[in-house]
Amino acid sequence: MKKIETMPLGIILERREIDNPWQDHSWRAVAVMPGAAEVEDWHLLASEEGWAQYHAATLTLELHRSETESYRTNLADNPPRIFVVLREDEEAEVFEYVPFLVTASTYEAQDYLDSSEEIVDGVTMPDAVIAWVQAFIDEHHVDVPFVKRKRKPHGTGQEEFSQPPRGRVR
Repeated sequence: MKKIETMPLGIILERREIDNPWQDHSWRAVAVMPGAAEVEDWHLLASEEGWAQYHAATLTLELHRSETESYRTNLADNPPRIFVVLREDEEAEVFEYVPFLVTASTYEAQDYLDSSEEIVDGVTMPDAVIAWVQAFIDEHHVDVPFVKRKRKPHGTGQEEFSQPPRGRVR
């Protein structure tokens, strides 16, 4: 039984012209392609006036046994999402952002959103990936029962911090 399963996903990014005084365009992830081949350079897939879509990279989606609860939460959403994390590339001249990570874990995506240094886009999870993630959950998920902590009995006056102070107080 493998602890980690992997699948290559092609990342499709869109550059769209925007009406903003501080920037003239924005980047966002719009789709993923399961089983995509590796790419060395960005490939233009489609374009019209004001926007263009590129196959920017192929990243590996990893599923870990310890994160099945997060995957279940994701599949319960309508629609389930693949989260693409984009990181700014300060040395780039044309493509300011590069795909950095792809995940099906809602918890991991939230961690990157909290940092506010990356762009995190959720794209609709393709049906083939949904089936693959569900099969992984079915094989590896173990329900962890909720255990309520036991409370100590109410104080009798003999607790550690209920003693009178030692010595004289001036």
